[in-house]
Amino acid sequence: MEKERLVEEFRALAFEEGGVKVLGVREVESIAQKWGLKLKEVELAALEEGFMPRRYLRNLGTVGFEGQKKLLRSKVAVIGLGGLGGYVCQALARMGVGTLVLADGDVFVDHNLNRQVLSDVSALGEPKAEVAKKVISRINPAVEVIAWSEFIRADNLSKVLEGCQVVVDGLDNLPARLELEEAARRAGIPLVYGAIAGFLGQVMTIFPEDPGLKALYGDKPPEKGAEAMLGTPAATPMMVAAAQVQEVVKILLGKGRPLRKRMLILDAENWAVEVVEIEGGQ
Repeated sequence: MEKERLVEEFRALAFEEGGVKVLGVREVESIAQKWGLKLKEVELAALEEGFMPRRYLRNLGTVGFEGQKKLLRSKVAVIGLGGLGGYVCQALARMGVGTLVLADGDVFVDHNLNRQVLSDVSALGEPKAEVAKKVISRINPAVEVIAWSEFIRADNLSKVLEGCQVVVDGLDNLPARLELEEAARRAGIPLVYGAIAGFLGQVMTIFPEDPGLKALYGDKPPEKGAEAMLGTPAATPMMVAAAQVQEVVKILLGKGRPLRKRMLILDAENWAVEVVEIEGGQ
């Protein structure tokens, strides 16, 4: 009976757009408040009954109703909330990934302002994870955000990654990336690696049984990569983060071919794009 009444509520408030029955943001909020439900619960219930939350309408052709439900039920970690992680977490929230674990022990400083989308002058000195949580709540309050204002370490990574299906690398040094890769391997989940330097970007998806970053850097990687010399301009993290987000969505939905045992290399200076097979790959 409760379900039937809720469906009647959907029917009363829904409208048609492009042949699809949709519920606007305000309608979803109204139902959640009236029924004492979380926004995500209302969105999932609506999808189950063939009503598309209008905020996800432009996802429909790519992910469909079933895919949108999968995204809302998913949990993804983003480790590092600077140039890459800031764009990644915002895009995942806009796609409707239901739970985001956002970890970064740093605060915003003025040299972040050239490229880190979560930063502005009012956020200087503020913890990146807490700022990210506030920003996500304004973009998509249906998304649950678990914020960790801590630097990742071997002794906290298992807790940070608990229950996640995918983890995204937004870090800025190779030793930390290798530590994250090992933690993802222990958790049995894929890691979506990304790195930038000047006009250059790299993306690779590493499954637990893959050779991963050690195939590239060995056991003793340098502390910093080429970004220490080439810098990190505004557009490069946007470019790489977009590719990382697509990898996450593909993994969660089981669509397409991830960049597994393959490295996507983006050269924006010359607009050259290359996919390189990683030694030890299939």
